[in-house]
Amino acid sequence: MTLNFRAVFRSLSTYNYRLWFAGALISNIGTWMQRTAQDWLVLTELTDHSASAVGMTMAFQFGPQLLLFPITGLVADMFDRRKLMIATQTIMGTLSLILGALVITGLAELWHVYLLAFLFGCAAAFDAPTRQTFVSELVAKKDISNAVALNSTSFNSARMIGPAVAGLLIAAFDTGPAFIINGLSFGAVLLSLLLLRKSELQPSVYARRSTKGIMDGFRYAFGRRDLSVMLIMLFLIGTFGMNFPIYISTMGVKLFHADAQGYGLLTTFSAIGTLMGALMAAGRESPRFETLFIGTAMFGFGCLIAAMTPGYWWFAITLILVGLSAMTFLNTSNALMLLSTDPEMRGRVMALRFAITMGGTPIGAPIVGWVADNLGPRWALGVGAFAGFAAAMVALYHFSQSKLRNQPVMFTPDDQL
Repeated sequence: MTLNFRAVFRSLSTYNYRLWFAGALISNIGTWMQRTAQDWLVLTELTDHSASAVGMTMAFQFGPQLLLFPITGLVADMFDRRKLMIATQTIMGTLSLILGALVITGLAELWHVYLLAFLFGCAAAFDAPTRQTFVSELVAKKDISNAVALNSTSFNSARMIGPAVAGLLIAAFDTGPAFIINGLSFGAVLLSLLLLRKSELQPSVYARRSTKGIMDGFRYAFGRRDLSVMLIMLFLIGTFGMNFPIYISTMGVKLFHADAQGYGLLTTFSAIGTLMGALMAAGRESPRFETLFIGTAMFGFGCLIAAMTPGYWWFAITLILVGLSAMTFLNTSNALMLLSTDPEMRGRVMALRFAITMGGTPIGAPIVGWVADNLGPRWALGVGAFAGFAAAMVALYHFSQSKLRNQPVMFTPDDQL
């Protein structure tokens, strides 16, 4: 498959998006450094290779997405998104610096990681829907899908660099510097937000400030069959499938006995796949529902193959397929939901999306961690495979029912169910 690079990177012709993209790339590298260092810190320094503890850390970090989503979505719909992100990015950077200081001074304990992960997750819960909807203010409507995919490209380019750099830092200096660097990297996003040309931002529709708006988000999302189906698929993949820190740490460290550099390299291989998926999505003119089925089915097969790999390098290679399929599904569902949702409802719908995708982690991560500890890492990947196949069947059922009823698979905001 060949990519039209002018089409793939077309959103970068816009000054505001180009500035935002540069700042986000720097910050994303720091974010992936911290994620790698945090998992390594919990797995090898604060516990005796406990996958359950890694799962609990993930639960504390992503749980707030589920707990706070009615508020976070409404806030993203009602208030100035640029100012909101300045606040959330400042808080997350400060928390990273605190964790780094605790590790460097030798004072860090497991409960510190849990607490700071939870506080970080609270700030991220407000940041995520705001950031996703803010992209509609940076580019014209025709380029929203491309900008969403390029955001993923930035995130996954950083995912290739950050873990590898973190592995080298951990081997040389321990985990502390990775947290400090991440804290400082948030300054790049803050600078980009401050330098945006406000006059060139796209007009945005904000919701009226009313607590009734919280329930409006529920009614809107679950009143549309297409959105409901995607939310069910996101729950399955997000809760039981997207547990990469557990898969990589238990397969790489416990089964294949990888060191810190080898652990970071596995995350980089996974990022190669997600970067490929993001670039392919950026090159598409428009997202299609059928791609959701392809992505989830591929994810199930990828996890199944990864579970049966005989050695480290075979496992690393299969992570490319797992990453590519995961990003194909996530990018497509993200763009479809953003484009087909009424502008004044986008914040609440995207908050619900994040709550279900990442908020399911407190349910799934401890379960998958327990499976890895008690039944073995290969069985944990089997859970991921099951999630992929189940989500694919949901998409297939919706597609077949829509054809039988002679209805569109995806609805526009004006369609009536």
